[in-house]
Amino acid sequence: MAGGWARDGAVQDQIDDTVSDAVSAARARMPSGESEQWCVECGEEIPEKRREALPGVKRCVACQSGQDASRRQAGINRRGSKDSQLR
Repeated sequence: MAGGWARDGAVQDQIDDTVSDAVSAARARMPSGESEQWCVECGEEIPEKRREALPGVKRCVACQSGQDASRRQAGINRRGSKDSQLR
């Protein structure tokens, strides 16, 4: 049940939009093309099983994990109330 200016189902719409945005962003970050045999950061050999499982991979697991950990999440704040937007 929505209150104030929001219509019924508005909260679920916000949740659906947030999930959809996250899925789209994850798909955009997925590698594509031909995999590298050697890591572009440290030079270690990338195991064949990793190259087969994830086509287009450019980094070894350790270097990719470090890059993923340093990635910042940025998005739209859909939780703001109308009152906070009017100020």
